[in-house]
Amino acid sequence: MVKKAVIPAAGYGTRFLPATKSSPKEMIPIIDTPVIQYVVEEAVESGITDILMIIGKGKRAIEEHFDRSPILEETLEKKNNLEMLEKIKAISEMANIHFVWQKEMNGLGDAILHAKHHVGNEPFVILLGDTLVQSENGPVTKQLIDVYKQQKGSVIALEEVKPELVSRYGVVDGDAVSENVIRAKNWIEKPSFEEAPSNLAVASRYLFTPEIFSYLETTEPGKNNEIQLTDAMREMVKNHPMFGLKFKGKRYDIGNKLGFLKTNIEFGLNDPEIGDELKGWLKEFAGEL
Repeated sequence: MVKKAVIPAAGYGTRFLPATKSSPKEMIPIIDTPVIQYVVEEAVESGITDILMIIGKGKRAIEEHFDRSPILEETLEKKNNLEMLEKIKAISEMANIHFVWQKEMNGLGDAILHAKHHVGNEPFVILLGDTLVQSENGPVTKQLIDVYKQQKGSVIALEEVKPELVSRYGVVDGDAVSENVIRAKNWIEKPSFEEAPSNLAVASRYLFTPEIFSYLETTEPGKNNEIQLTDAMREMVKNHPMFGLKFKGKRYDIGNKLGFLKTNIEFGLNDPEIGDELKGWLKEFAGEL
């Protein structure tokens, strides 16, 4: 059974400065809920009970968000706002959440290495803390777990991207096992259009067997002098079965301003409280452009 998750959330969020000078980018809200809470909810809905977050300097607000807030709870209770009180309590009760500090920003691979002792000799999932994924077939993390049970190997979420955009992503080179599952032969980080073996890009959700740690430990710093997870994956696939799952759905990249705004609009349109009013305003506003 896969019960442990790792959520890297130590990055500086420089693309959202000055907002992220004192507030973590993972705490930026989509409507009224921080991005990282959506990520934790996906993990919990997938059967995960134990979550380790990798955080860094200036990320204390993440810890506080998932902790109890007795004064706030008491205030809500006095105001008889019981619905919000239950929502606030539920945040701290979703899962067993632990934190470890990445003291230096040495790349995603280094962040994952910080989880070695917590994970132990178990398979585990990774959910990037600044990216949301939605699928018509349920939580993408749950889908990775289902493929792992069938194939007995690491599984990486994949999304189709426009061929001219492959140079922005890590992509898979492999052969189809089924309609949506690829057996990986190689992982290539940001290939040129001409070099890309596919347009199936890594989509911020991973399931690894514990062997990944031994490869991360021997991976030399790569791009930006950081330990890159893709470099370790490229070595691991030579000796261990790895698969890609082409999920049906959409990835929302909250790590850039335009993606953040688009995500808020899409989620707002689906929000039962404000959706209709927002739709009417957008139609009116679009007519004035």
